[in-house]
Amino acid sequence: MLKFLKYTLPIGFFVLSIIAFVVLMGIGGSRTPERKEEARQALLVDVIEARQQRVRFTIGSQGGVQPRTETTLVAEVSGKISQVSPEFIAGGFFNKGQVLLQIDPSDYQTALKRAEANLASQRARLADEQARSEQALRDWQNLGRSGEPSELVLRKPQVAEALANVSAAEADVDKARRDLERTRISLPYDGLVKRKLVDIGQFVAPGTQLGVTFAIDTAEVRLPLSADDVAYLDLPAPTASGESEPLPVTLAANVAGGRQTWQAEIVRTEGVVDEASRVIYAVAEVTDPYGVLGESRQQPLKIGTFVSAEILGRDAGEVVVLPRLALQADNTVLVANESDQLEVRPVVVVRAEPHQVYISTGVADGERVVTTNIEAPVPGTQLAINKRQAGEDAAAGAP
Repeated sequence: MLKFLKYTLPIGFFVLSIIAFVVLMGIGGSRTPERKEEARQALLVDVIEARQQRVRFTIGSQGGVQPRTETTLVAEVSGKISQVSPEFIAGGFFNKGQVLLQIDPSDYQTALKRAEANLASQRARLADEQARSEQALRDWQNLGRSGEPSELVLRKPQVAEALANVSAAEADVDKARRDLERTRISLPYDGLVKRKLVDIGQFVAPGTQLGVTFAIDTAEVRLPLSADDVAYLDLPAPTASGESEPLPVTLAANVAGGRQTWQAEIVRTEGVVDEASRVIYAVAEVTDPYGVLGESRQQPLKIGTFVSAEILGRDAGEVVVLPRLALQADNTVLVANESDQLEVRPVVVVRAEPHQVYISTGVADGERVVTTNIEAPVPGTQLAINKRQAGEDAAAGAP
């Protein structure tokens, strides 16, 4: 019996396993698995309401304040500096024609007297030669000689030589007077001393640098402009009379911990394109930058100040202004339509700035523009509008 069970039990278990597998497959195969529909989720995005507005472009630039007229003072005569004006110091203001330095004039006064004495002597000799010439002519006539006397008889060569000596003496006097005037160092404008290089008692020779000054009537700022910037500006162009229409510009800088502004005008362009940077320089003028001439009521604008500039550009008309991030790389804008579905709109960009973009066509007033970055936008995608963000933008008046 045990031997019978030893061989039949494994076979029985095997048969029962096959029967159970068949039964289970029959039960499972009669059912069809239920298909569970996937729910499409809406994409949460931030939007901003497009508003059409009239815009006039403002072009930004920057540059340093420079004097329009700057002079390096150089000695024209030699000598020891005998006097120095109290205003001849770095930062000192001086008036037009004021003597800043005086070189010892003693030698030049003596030279002038010597030249004047020589001139008087030569004039006396000329008068003597002219009198002799006239006397020779009278003697010729009194002797009853016929014909015209020769130039030697009338002493014409001697008269010409005396006349030439008088002219040379006059030139020596003029030179002596100029040298005496050059001992007094002055300038033909109201200005400021930028640098002082000599002082009293110092001996200077012709060509010695004495200092550096500049005029304070007008300061200039060179503003670099790219080709794109120039396209939105009405830069002044020379007219038939040589004058040009200035373009308003606002300068700004941080001074003493505060923000200050100055009004200026672009009066010209330099007319050449910089070979290294490929920009053209516009020149803005500030009248009476230090406010000491009574021609300006603005805060003093010191030479050397680095300023930013906002130049009033052309009228762009009615455009839609959006944040720069709303513009896609292919000049399209993502719009949420009335059904909260995504639309990809091609637009015409009038001007793109680092923070804003100006659009003329493609987006209507009041439409909702998506500002969320979508890597692969698909038209028709269902959107979920971020109500909180839209409310904040509306309250802030964005853009």
